[in-house]
Amino acid sequence: MNHDHSQLRIGLFSIGLDAYWPQFPGLKETLLAYNQQIAGRIARNGVDIVNLELIDSPEKALSAGHRFREADVDIIFLHVATYALSSTVLPVVRRARVPVVILNLSPGAAIDYALFNGLPDRGKMTGEWLAWCQACPVPELANVFQRSRIPFFQVTGMLQDDAAWSEIKAWIDAAKVAHIMEHNRLGVMGHYYGGMLDIYSDLTLQCAVFGGHIEIIEIDELSALRQEVTVAAIAERVHEFQDAFDIQPDCPPAELERAARTSVALDELVRRHNLGSMAYYYQGTGNPTNEDAITSIILGTSLLTSRGIPVAGEYEVKNAQAMKIMHAFGAGGSFSEFYATDFADGVVLMGHDGAGHLAIAEGRTKVRPLGVFHGKVGRGLSIEMSVRNGPVTLLSVVQTVDGKLKLLTAQGESTPGPILQIGNTNSRYRFPLGVREFLNTWNSQAPAHHCAIGVGHIAPKLEKLAALLGIESVRVC
Repeated sequence: MNHDHSQLRIGLFSIGLDAYWPQFPGLKETLLAYNQQIAGRIARNGVDIVNLELIDSPEKALSAGHRFREADVDIIFLHVATYALSSTVLPVVRRARVPVVILNLSPGAAIDYALFNGLPDRGKMTGEWLAWCQACPVPELANVFQRSRIPFFQVTGMLQDDAAWSEIKAWIDAAKVAHIMEHNRLGVMGHYYGGMLDIYSDLTLQCAVFGGHIEIIEIDELSALRQEVTVAAIAERVHEFQDAFDIQPDCPPAELERAARTSVALDELVRRHNLGSMAYYYQGTGNPTNEDAITSIILGTSLLTSRGIPVAGEYEVKNAQAMKIMHAFGAGGSFSEFYATDFADGVVLMGHDGAGHLAIAEGRTKVRPLGVFHGKVGRGLSIEMSVRNGPVTLLSVVQTVDGKLKLLTAQGESTPGPILQIGNTNSRYRFPLGVREFLNTWNSQAPAHHCAIGVGHIAPKLEKLAALLGIESVRVC
């Protein structure tokens, strides 16, 4: 069976008990109508749905497990339509072996008791009650799933409940990001920044948790591609720079052309290796060709980052993953570290040299020439931008002492005010904990010194992603 792996595939099934159908005419049709309502709303999220409708016997459950597995679903939504035996549910999810979200959704806010009690006989009353009996089997399912070591999650509410559907959409969004990470190709080029012990990463662990593939790339390949870039391609890329950036008057034309050559070569490198993200660092000392490539890379990596191919400097693999996650959620994701603390205004200044995410900038991103790249070799063009004012979320992918990964998040605000005009990304962030407590609490979780910053408050979605991946999530604020 061939599938398009580029799109999230959701398995959906409703549960019931086959013994009820001859006893209560119309009940099965009512529950199937619930199922179709749910399928229709899930489909609005632009996903593939494998809807097995109503599973009401152990035999159907076994078959359903095989069908979900054959269909390669990424996540299952289990709609509790009425009471059902756990023996009609366990075979479905056990065979499929993907995350399960239980949808405990009542038809409405409450039973119309007067209408209900006015029905002509107790048989009809019982049939109507069973159409509202969603909460009944959930404890049974929870018990069986836990004893079977099957992780499960819950959404409780009503079929047309905005709060419940906001929660369901968040699970879908998190599943989409997990799917993107599963199929992502991360390029790593060069080597670590020597001495930054916190950023040294276990690449096998990254693949084990997030999936995807890590492609190890030689800087020499980028240098060779630069030699093949034509004069016409350079001129065209300079025009693209002029559209994308606010190029300052003191930027030498020769430096713009040098950056354009590298940018075109980077695009070809990404195309050849089908990369969805990248981490790099290199000195190039003693090799003018490689040094020329690495000192002219910032404008090109910024364009890639803004196109959804985030590039992290200093070979920070964990942060390349964090940036990809943030972009996949539609939040951007810009490479950052702590710059300074402004106790007078109660904000933390954060930014970084290298690439920025132009799509989440406050105003246009400036390009400035730097006579020295601090702590690195050479000189060239750099960018200066602030993240858009308003709500933001910080994300750090943390490698822990016990050889695991966890997601560390914090929600705050990007605020207006003076920044350091040093040709780097730089923003002012305020957190509800206050400067002192935020820094102490964030650092107590032992992250590396880099993080990814995106727009909007999306910590709840990041927590759902961690749950789907089976890793810890810690929210600082």
